[in-house]
Amino acid sequence: MRILGIETTCDETAAAIVELTRDGTRNILSNRIRSQIAEHTPYGGVVPEIAARAHAEILDRMIGDAMEEAGLAFSDLDGIAAAAGPGLIGGVLVGLVTGKALALGLRKPLLAINHLEAHALTPRLTDDVAFPYLLLLVSGGHTQLVAVEEVGRYRRLGTTIDDAIGEAFDKVAKMLSLGFPGGPAVEKAAREGNPERFTLPRPLLGKPEPDFSLSGLKTAVRLAAEAVQPLRDQDVADLCASFQAAVVDCIVDRTRAGIRAFRRDVGTPSALVVAGGVGANKPVRHALQRLSTEVGLKLVIPPPALCTDNAAMIAWAGVERLSRGMSDGLDFAARPRWPLDEARAKPGARA
Repeated sequence: MRILGIETTCDETAAAIVELTRDGTRNILSNRIRSQIAEHTPYGGVVPEIAARAHAEILDRMIGDAMEEAGLAFSDLDGIAAAAGPGLIGGVLVGLVTGKALALGLRKPLLAINHLEAHALTPRLTDDVAFPYLLLLVSGGHTQLVAVEEVGRYRRLGTTIDDAIGEAFDKVAKMLSLGFPGGPAVEKAAREGNPERFTLPRPLLGKPEPDFSLSGLKTAVRLAAEAVQPLRDQDVADLCASFQAAVVDCIVDRTRAGIRAFRRDVGTPSALVVAGGVGANKPVRHALQRLSTEVGLKLVIPPPALCTDNAAMIAWAGVERLSRGMSDGLDFAARPRWPLDEARAKPGARA
C-alpha cells in the first residue's frame, strides 16, 4: 500500500509517500518539506494569510518532487491523504482541496486526516508501537496527554487550559528578542544560563488531573525580565534557562499524572510516546527518559524531522485508516478545530 500525504495546516508545506509492504515493513519513499520561516520571521510569528498563499504557490511542485523522489507514477498510489485540520483554515483548505482534486482525478480513495491523529500514530510508523500507549503531544499549537487505544479511538486525559508549551516558548523568545521560531532559540540561549537564578512558578505541579497551564509562567518571565532591565546577554540566558527548567519540571510532573490516569482508566500502556516539535528539545527528552526509566515504561520519540509537522505522518495515518477500510467523501469539510476525543473536549479548550 502506497499513500501520498499532504500537510499544510500551519507554516510547513509538505508532501510525502509512505509504503506498507505485505510483510509489514514501513518505508518512507519520500518526505519533502518546505518551511516558511523566512516569510514569517519579520512578523515574529505565523501570519495565516501569508501561510495560505505560500502553500498555494508551492504545493503542486512539492507533490511532483515527492513523486519523483519516490520513483512512482500517480497510478502506483493506493490513496491520497490530506490533513483536514485542525490548523489555520486557509492553509488547511489549500491542502485538502488539492487532495480532493487528486483523489477525484485519479479515482483513488481520499483520506481526510486529523493532524493530531497523524502525530499520535507516527510512533507506529517509526517503531511499530503496539496499542494502547500514552501520547504526550507538545507543539506550538497543542499540548495534550492522550491514551491512544486504536486507530480512531483516543481518550484525552489532559490538555492545556491556556497556552500550548511550544506557544509559550515562542512568546518568551519574542519578549526577549530572540527571534522566531522561539523553541530552538530559547534552548540555545539556555545552554549558557543559570537555571536557578530566577525563581519561577511551576503551575499545577502536584495536581491529580494531568492538565497543563503555561500563562502564569510566561507572565512570571516577563515580570522577572522587567525587574532587571536593561537586559544583558547573561540576563537573557539566565531567564531562558530558568524558564526551560520550569517547563521541564511541569512536563515531567504532568506526564507522571498522565501515566497514573492511564493506568487507572485504560490499563497498562505499551509505551510513553512523545510527538510535536517540543519533543526535539534535549532537556525535555532527557527528563522524559529519566521518568520513563523510573516508572518502567519504554520511551519512544520519533526522529526530530518526524516530530515537527511533516507529510510522512499524514501519509502513514492514511495507511492506517485505509488498511482498516476507512475513507472519506469528497464533501469532507476542512476543520480549524478538531479534537481527537470530541466527546471529552472541554468548552473553549485547545483542539
